[in-house]
Amino acid sequence: MEKFHQDSHVVWECTYHVVIVPKYRKRVLYGPVRKRIGGILRELAKQKGIEIVKGNVCPDHVHMVLSIPPKYSVAHVMGFMKGKSAIRIHCEFSQKKMVLMQKSFWSRGYFVRTVGIDKEVVKKYVEDQWKKDKFNDGPQLDLSWN
Repeated sequence: MEKFHQDSHVVWECTYHVVIVPKYRKRVLYGPVRKRIGGILRELAKQKGIEIVKGNVCPDHVHMVLSIPPKYSVAHVMGFMKGKSAIRIHCEFSQKKMVLMQKSFWSRGYFVRTVGIDKEVVKKYVEDQWKKDKFNDGPQLDLSWN
């Protein structure tokens, strides 16, 4: 059975599959950055009342299944999450000798599609992404966002 959300004058279920990539598709999302990026994105989503249904960080991209309230556009949410997360990543990791010196951490665009009847298929796909990537950090890390 579908889970519907309810606000004062609306009942809704708006779920999207979103993929964002670092600038130039560099493989920089590993180790401490990989662990921290999930936390940062969860904090930012919580600020806007967005639910991250599933999420996974691969070395060169991030998959998320987001439940976004209808009062926000996907473009507004992605602008907020990418902008604020880039600033936080820069502040936390620029002191270390890493490739993350620029505040423009994410590439300009993103992939988005609505998730309807195939919601479980998309959630499974996002869940299994790190297994398919040959540059993962190893099986000892729990990369799920739940």
